[in-house]
Amino acid sequence: MNPLLIAKNLHFFYTQQCIIKKLSIKLNRGDIVGLLGQNGAGKSTCLQMLSGNLYPAEGEISIDGSDLLKEPEAAKQKIGYLPDEPPLYNDLWVDEYLTYAARLHRIPSSAITTAVNRVKKQCELNSCGRKLIGQLSKGFRQRIGIAQALIHQPDLIILDEPTIGLDPVQMRELRDLISMLGSQHGIILSTHILPEVESICNRVDILHQGEILHSEQLNQQQGDQLTIQLAEPPAFEALSKLPSIKSAISLGERRFLLQPANDATNQEIAAQLIPWGLQVLTPQQKSLEQRFIQLTSGEVQQR
Repeated sequence: MNPLLIAKNLHFFYTQQCIIKKLSIKLNRGDIVGLLGQNGAGKSTCLQMLSGNLYPAEGEISIDGSDLLKEPEAAKQKIGYLPDEPPLYNDLWVDEYLTYAARLHRIPSSAITTAVNRVKKQCELNSCGRKLIGQLSKGFRQRIGIAQALIHQPDLIILDEPTIGLDPVQMRELRDLISMLGSQHGIILSTHILPEVESICNRVDILHQGEILHSEQLNQQQGDQLTIQLAEPPAFEALSKLPSIKSAISLGERRFLLQPANDATNQEIAAQLIPWGLQVLTPQQKSLEQRFIQLTSGEVQQR
């Protein structure tokens, strides 16, 4: 299966400062990818480039085989985008606004009513058609924002902080909607909320200071990791190249977090570490929160 989205080596500069650098993302149909990062990490800038609203200084973006930079109209027809501030008109009825969105996406006049009814059903907006957008709650307004992104049945849906400002019930309802949409589309969403990624995404890309530091399949995580402490640690490269070690992160003070190779036992790893004065070897369950904090704290070194 060919990837739905391929973005390679994206760079973006603002006032001579590199905001996004060496950023690459791949997304398949059926994937829900969480772009996880602290505030200011570059998430919104990244999504604006992927949606065609910002032109990268370098790199390339392909949407289902269409080059977003060279043939933007063809590529954008395959994209549905919800920015961090939904592009709504408060003085329009929901039906009026969705009809307007359908026309913007060049849906034939004969098919507009069907398209509006379809997204209202998908987003549970059937009771809101004749209500003013400005009189609706934040949760319903977010649903309307998603509905306008779906109106033309895009292959790729891009959501920027879709649950921000919602109460717990609204967040749960919106997460359920996104999970349902993930079976039919490819979805990439940005957030800084760890539980949100863990509850609806099948992959996470951790973004920090404009770079993707780590990417992993959430439904294929390895089990135990190992925390070790060495009396006389070697050069980091020597440790990370051990055949029994898949990856290593330095935690400082002669401590390291190791991901064992698939067939390596703790005994084998311990035997290879004894020459460096192995003092502590403690198995621990892998944690997305731990990984995120370690990678974005600026205090770790990863293989």
